[in-house]
Amino acid sequence: MPINVGLTFIIGGALGWIAVKLLKPGLHLEGLVIASCSAANLGNLVLIVVPAICHEDGSPFGDDHAACSSIGLSYASFSMALGGFYIWTYTFHLIRSSSVKFKALKAAEQEASRDPNKDLEANAKTHLLDEEIQGYDAENHPVSHEKKSVPIWRKIVELLRQIVEELMAPPTIAAVIGLIFGSITWLKGLIIGDNAPLRVIQDCINLLGNGLLPCIILILGGNLIQGLRSAKIKTTMILGILFVKYLLLPIIGIGVVKAADSFGFLPPDPLYHFVLMLQFTLPPAMSIGTMAQLFDVGQEECSVIFLWTYVFAALALTFWSTVFMWILS
Repeated sequence: MPINVGLTFIIGGALGWIAVKLLKPGLHLEGLVIASCSAANLGNLVLIVVPAICHEDGSPFGDDHAACSSIGLSYASFSMALGGFYIWTYTFHLIRSSSVKFKALKAAEQEASRDPNKDLEANAKTHLLDEEIQGYDAENHPVSHEKKSVPIWRKIVELLRQIVEELMAPPTIAAVIGLIFGSITWLKGLIIGDNAPLRVIQDCINLLGNGLLPCIILILGGNLIQGLRSAKIKTTMILGILFVKYLLLPIIGIGVVKAADSFGFLPPDPLYHFVLMLQFTLPPAMSIGTMAQLFDVGQEECSVIFLWTYVFAALALTFWSTVFMWILS
């Protein structure tokens, strides 16, 4: 599953990059479009869809609805933990870098618009300097430009610093703590189970979790209102994201899971195969909206993208879930 989730981000990001190059949105929307194509809602919707399908009669996942729902819930929880890790590293970096580029461009434009006479004078001097350099080169006198090279070790340290900074996001820390407690038996026994000494922690987390999904849906609806009034995004951009999310990625997901199964990498559990395929079919992660607000870039456009992707998600998830169960039955 970690590899499968990583493939959804890599393949979706590559397709989103192609869509950006073809459709050419604004600079501030490039990271948002790639993130919308790559980062899927790997937690909330999986928690809803998988247990619901387990309770349907005639599903290919067995007649024991309680066991199916319990196992499906564990798959969905692991999917949510992995999704948080990838979203708050890969997607977080995408949105932040897009914001930095856009704000740098705006700052340069504002600086140039403050005194147009000085800007014209600077451009004229630059043009004359370029002509002199070209003439100097034409006389077979090479011009040397000294560039300050940054040591490779400093680049590696900077990259590691960025990775550690992104990994310190609260969702990532919570996922790591949850995986540690879930994988170590004696730690899990402290919290989970009827006889666990700290069972009150599990009860409190269950109460908070029951209100999680309704609150997230309310927040999503509140964010949509803002975008519908002032967003400026091309219709072709919306269609491109829908094409990638609900046509290309599900087809690729079927191929990826079937290939992994043919090589013997997957256990013979149709429910597990279904979850892996479903991860390629989900709408964009709602955390993208939080990042857009955090970095103040593309908030309105993000709301419009969410509106149309979640509207079509109802149809796409129904259709592709039927296809997946037909393939696995």
